[in-house]
Amino acid sequence: MRKEFSDDAWDDYIYWQGTDKKILKKINDLIKEISRTPYEGSGNPEPLKHNLEGWWSRRINLEHRLVYKIKDDSILILQCRYHYY
Repeated sequence: MRKEFSDDAWDDYIYWQGTDKKILKKINDLIKEISRTPYEGSGNPEPLKHNLEGWWSRRINLEHRLVYKIKDDSILILQCRYHYY
């Protein structure tokens, strides 16, 4: 699957590269798992509601979430830092 980052998600990803390699590894592991099993697995995947309907969330840690959507053969990544918008 292709990975497509929103501008904010890419900024988040770059932030983790320079700040916390452990969280960066967790994000990479979650993205790999999403490409195999988008709606089940680690990180407690859950569908989001309201203005983020159609998007899914996985827990990176207690504070941060990976928010994504599957579209055709791509993983669209909305954010990988903080909670939902």
